[in-house]
Amino acid sequence: MVYTLVCHAQVKPDCVDKMVAELRKARSIYEQDEGTIHWFVMQDVHDATKFSIVERFEREDSQEVHLSNPYWKEFNPTVEPWLVKPIEILRHEEL
Repeated sequence: MVYTLVCHAQVKPDCVDKMVAELRKARSIYEQDEGTIHWFVMQDVHDATKFSIVERFEREDSQEVHLSNPYWKEFNPTVEPWLVKPIEILRHEEL
């Protein structure tokens, strides 16, 4: 089964452009990770401060490769000051 994370993030209004750039960078890096099927980033059509990230992995343990990517240590500290609240992470197994 495909292991999927759905993440919801909301940033401060003055951080929208920075978040867009960082998510595009993250996508280009994380989609190269072994075991990653897709790493989608989306922006809400009604509220530009809201983002969704859908991370699809071959298996749950494929996420370990993602978490060991050196960029992971850069991504979180970069975006955390921009967030209105912590990122919500939902974990799913696709049916």
